[in-house]
Amino acid sequence: MKVFNYEKVTAKEAEGGATNTRVRWLITKDIGAENFAMRLFEMGVGGCSPLHTHPWEHEVFILDGEGLLFDGEKATPFKANDVVFVPADEKHQFKNNADKPLKFLCLIPYTEKQPSRR
Repeated sequence: MKVFNYEKVTAKEAEGGATNTRVRWLITKDIGAENFAMRLFEMGVGGCSPLHTHPWEHEVFILDGEGLLFDGEKATPFKANDVVFVPADEKHQFKNNADKPLKFLCLIPYTEKQPSRR
């Protein structure tokens, strides 16, 4: 078992076309997690992830702030304490359209295309 403060994990700029978004890879294969990774996203005002798809699902818990989940056609609002599920192969984009930062946990299953990160 491991217990640590999330701030000890370096926040890095999110890759793949995200704007004003940092990610902390909290739980990874590097610490013994074999099936899932837990990431903390910190999205600044006006920040967003790219509109994209991939063959794995997301389980998301909104910690603070609010925003929109966009599927390419419609936007669904979310706020702190909401839970978001994005199925595999579904187009999605997270957007912070509020006037304060957005923070959310995102859990993903490991696939062969996802390297261990820390």
